[in-house]
Amino acid sequence: MLSKKKYIKIIDEKYIVPMKNGGGIIKFEAWEYRGEIVKYSMAYINKDIFPNDNGRVIGYDNSHNFHHKHYFGEIYEVDDFINYQDLVSRFKSEIKEFIKW
Repeated sequence: MLSKKKYIKIIDEKYIVPMKNGGGIIKFEAWEYRGEIVKYSMAYINKDIFPNDNGRVIGYDNSHNFHHKHYFGEIYEVDDFINYQDLVSRFKSEIKEFIKW
């Protein structure tokens, strides 16, 4: 019998972006196993900007066993992945294109 890995969800955050700043939702989720982030998802969702892909304008995750970026329905492999924190910084920088602070 195979043992199941027990991932622990350590990040589950959702931020509503006010309409005056562009609207939408920013979501972060991450799970760890033995102190290391093994699964993650981050997304900027705004169906007013992009109605497809559940409204995901831009996002990163590692589902399907590889690091990749979603951008207006297209998927691009992240070849230069360093770590989760680096990707969060990249994501925060990239969403500034859509959010007016």
